[in-house]
Amino acid sequence: MSVNQNSNAVQDYEEVLAVVKGYVEGLKTGNVEQLKKTFHQDAVMYGHLQNGLSEGSIDNLYTYVAEFGKAPNIRTHLDVLHKTATTAIVRVEMESDAANEDFTDYHSLIKIDGEWKVVAKLFHLYQK
Repeated sequence: MSVNQNSNAVQDYEEVLAVVKGYVEGLKTGNVEQLKKTFHQDAVMYGHLQNGLSEGSIDNLYTYVAEFGKAPNIRTHLDVLHKTATTAIVRVEMESDAANEDFTDYHSLIKIDGEWKVVAKLFHLYQK
């Protein structure tokens, strides 16, 4: 009989969510340095904004936050959609960011040297 062992402990989910909560906190406070702790240095970001496709480096997010500042009224809900020992996908439902916009984000994370980092962010902007 094979071993029936759970490889997805609650602590693993908490570690993944802690990283994405750091992202939310960075948005809330307008702290780009906090955001940089969340993302891998080579992370990418893609999604549609009102003026077209936003694509490329995660630096685009840092520029957005630097421009619009903190989001004290932001509200979020986080879900780990799937997780393995070294990868995870997290959905972020977001209302009222710094530009008073609502988004759904999908963050792809990878565990490198024992630390979770977001390597890709896909987003959808809702019309208000």
